[in-house]
Amino acid sequence: MTMEATRYDDGTISYPGHPRSRNGAEPAGTIDLSEHTAEVVTWTTSTATPPGVREPNHLAIVEFDLGDVVEDGETSVRALVQLENGDVETGDEVEPIYTEELREPGAGIREPESQDWDGYRFEPV
Repeated sequence: MTMEATRYDDGTISYPGHPRSRNGAEPAGTIDLSEHTAEVVTWTTSTATPPGVREPNHLAIVEFDLGDVVEDGETSVRALVQLENGDVETGDEVEPIYTEELREPGAGIREPESQDWDGYRFEPV
């Protein structure tokens, strides 16, 4: 599974991707963020979570430095991510760890099959 950011013709990068950049440019390609580490910009812990989401739920805004794969334009992108645990500080380096179940599929009011959520949680390097 990938965690794709979108790179646009005008050199901007966004995560998640959109049909156009904030300047109206067309997508030019993707960058798999799951292959990179990131730095914690800020973090928090949520104790009132939606049905099926673990409690407490540790969240962070992280910044990926993509200077090693991007030669011109923006070289970083930020993302809101789940943390594996609350043992992080601002400035820590974290890496994505694939997780098959980010929430309990049977806990909500919808059909469990429609609530199958896999993705990434982040942990300190």
